[in-house]
Amino acid sequence: MTYLDHAATTAPLPEAVEAFAREAGRLGNPSSLHAAGRAARASLETSRERIAAALGAEPTEVVLTSGGCEADTLAVVGGFLAAREADPARDVVALSAIEHPAVRDAADGLASRHGARRRVLPVTGDGVLDLDALAGLLAAEADGLAVVSVMAANNETGVVQPVEDVVRLVREAAGTRVLVHSDAVQALASAPVDFAASDLDALSLSGHKLGAPVGIGALLAQRTTPLARVQHGGGQERGVRSGTVPVALAAALAVAVEHAVASRVAEGARLAALREELEAEVRARIPDVRVSGAAVPRLPGFTHLVLPGADVDALLFLLDAAGVQASAGSACEAGVTQPSEVMLAMGEDERTARSVLRLTLGRTTTRDDVAELLAVLPEAVERARVVGRGR
Repeated sequence: MTYLDHAATTAPLPEAVEAFAREAGRLGNPSSLHAAGRAARASLETSRERIAAALGAEPTEVVLTSGGCEADTLAVVGGFLAAREADPARDVVALSAIEHPAVRDAADGLASRHGARRRVLPVTGDGVLDLDALAGLLAAEADGLAVVSVMAANNETGVVQPVEDVVRLVREAAGTRVLVHSDAVQALASAPVDFAASDLDALSLSGHKLGAPVGIGALLAQRTTPLARVQHGGGQERGVRSGTVPVALAAALAVAVEHAVASRVAEGARLAALREELEAEVRARIPDVRVSGAAVPRLPGFTHLVLPGADVDALLFLLDAAGVQASAGSACEAGVTQPSEVMLAMGEDERTARSVLRLTLGRTTTRDDVAELLAVLPEAVERARVVGRGR
């Protein structure tokens, strides 16, 4: 099997699995006051401290969640509701046109249920946020802005977004009144993250993209950032994310985050070299292929191919039958293949947006994996184009 879908989920890190197994045998709820509860709490807070130290945050800024989607929802919805409670005139949510479905759907829900005014910021043909559009929005509506959300790097193309510039522009126009959030779920393994230095109000991350088990993530949120509760219960995690905190999963997340930070430079260089080899060979074998975002900075493990005329459902089926596992885009779209929202935002038509292949490399990817892909991809594309011509 050749697995090239690490952006969907990556291979569990053995050290993270060991940390999980060790803590999973512990008895005690971290909210309990007896000895077992205190021991569980001590383990939980140690994990929180390790995550914070690795990412340039304070332990109190680490709000543990079930994953990246929940962290995004807490930032966007919780940030908006808190801002509007403080000032009813602040009812604008701004997001880039290429945000993860968790952010898009959160903004849609705020518009339909709470009357939020949703502003979608365009991107260039390379998939980079249009900063002039953001500047124009700030000039026109800074007083009404509640939340601005721009991802650190896109989850389909891997294109890195100008988050530093976003923070600077928002701070110049609105100071700290506007919550600035970034979904760093894909970026954290490959890009440096220093939460304090970033001046972001909130940043999302997900454990299973880093080698922790599915079911754990975090929202880094400044201590002064107001967030409203989006679910109710016992008031855990600063009172904004109720529910018994999973001690074992937190331990695994701490290990995975530390590993990602420690290996980032060397692993990034290795993946970039593999990607360059892959893209050069694909271009040689499929001359009309296009690589999305090739002219701008991308995460090193991402290759997003536009294969004109290829039916993506047929292509994925053919690759899977040949032992190569890949995807057409975000795995968070409930398994439904549809025109890529990201490609549409980049100015492509629906037919082109249905003819894309996302290949994402990870810790376990080798040159043999690349060779196995290249051995089957050209024929699979040709056969998928035959299917495409019949539709």
